[in-house]
Amino acid sequence: MAKKRNIIVGQSGGPTAVINSSLAGVYKNAIERGFDKVYGMIHGIQGLLDEQYIDLSTQIHTALDIELLKRTPSAFLGSCRFKLPEIHEDKAIYEKIFEILAKLDIDAFIYIGGNDSMDTIKKLSDYAILTGHNQKFLGVPKTIDNDLALTDHTPGFGSAAKYIGAATKEVIRDAQGLAYKKKQITIMEIMGRNAGWLTGATALAKTEDCDGPDLIYLPEVPFDLDAFMKKVQDLLERKDSIVIAVSEGIKLADGRYVCELGNGADSVDAFGHKQMGGTASYLANYLSAEVGCKTRAVELSTLQRSASHMASRVDIDEAFMVGGAAVKAADEGDTGKMVVIDRLSDDPYMATTGIYDVHRIANEEKLVPRSWMNKDATYVTKDFVDYINPLIQGDYQPIMVNGLPRHLVMTMPGAAGRTRRKKEM
Repeated sequence: MAKKRNIIVGQSGGPTAVINSSLAGVYKNAIERGFDKVYGMIHGIQGLLDEQYIDLSTQIHTALDIELLKRTPSAFLGSCRFKLPEIHEDKAIYEKIFEILAKLDIDAFIYIGGNDSMDTIKKLSDYAILTGHNQKFLGVPKTIDNDLALTDHTPGFGSAAKYIGAATKEVIRDAQGLAYKKKQITIMEIMGRNAGWLTGATALAKTEDCDGPDLIYLPEVPFDLDAFMKKVQDLLERKDSIVIAVSEGIKLADGRYVCELGNGADSVDAFGHKQMGGTASYLANYLSAEVGCKTRAVELSTLQRSASHMASRVDIDEAFMVGGAAVKAADEGDTGKMVVIDRLSDDPYMATTGIYDVHRIANEEKLVPRSWMNKDATYVTKDFVDYINPLIQGDYQPIMVNGLPRHLVMTMPGAAGRTRRKKEM
């Protein structure tokens, strides 16, 4: 009797508008390549440890389901932020994972995620090689932060940038409509702990019908409160309405996050990352006290990663493409690798997939080059905007029912391998 060839796929980290398109790419290509079953981990590796998984064929039945899944935001399977210990610290947890994989006849393990998720792929592939297991482990890139090494960009970033650019134009328009015989300052807070790719995307708002934000501050360069105040005061002499974009993770020269100046928050996640939030509020209050004019803080928050109604067609298609490429790589025997996107040309825009050793990617961060910021690091350059522009092109309209988008969703399983399913209206 031929050995079963099954795949298991999971999603990890912060969701995006297109993470489920990668899941759809994994599922469709696995079926087409003759894999027997495609299992989904419920809430990633953490759920798998609790033996929470499903047979995806019980959830996806038709081509319409695939299309709905590609248009559904957040993580269809549920996500997690769970850090595997080092192999020498806790071999038992690895033994448990591999027992579950053996029970399910898993040939390939595919994880859709960002930096921390690639750490999981690295550790599992290392353990498999160390102990003689033959499962293949592949990573699929996913993060709106666009901070994964070796890939030109990450699925999720293009759609988030598209939403941020559009939202910035709308915030600017709103602020201008209210600025009559009075000064006001609007500070937009954009996601980005250490990398400013998303905050830089606010520069997309600078178009024929919009001046764009007045100042943009990225976390790659230390933030100087005094220099910031001087810039704002100079602008107020010339303009009634000022709009400023800041990364949530901007830091002072001494390493303190600006958001810590306001609330002193010190909570961290499983990977030791400090929880962000409150940067715009602190700066708005600071300016209000120092300058005396009206200020307001705008946090785009989770809308940056969940606004599937603003998804870029390029982003949706590439997310699907990298999911399928991971299945192809596993089928051809690759392991301990992550699929990457290689840009072939800008005009016309063309990209393809490549594959790199995950050890070169895990726990590394790709930051915005200093050369893509202006001299005093208060804006991004044309090179930055030219890099992003191709990634936001095209639309992927939701399937609308009664005026609202329809999503593919599932209820949580009552037990491992069993779920109830529904389509959300």
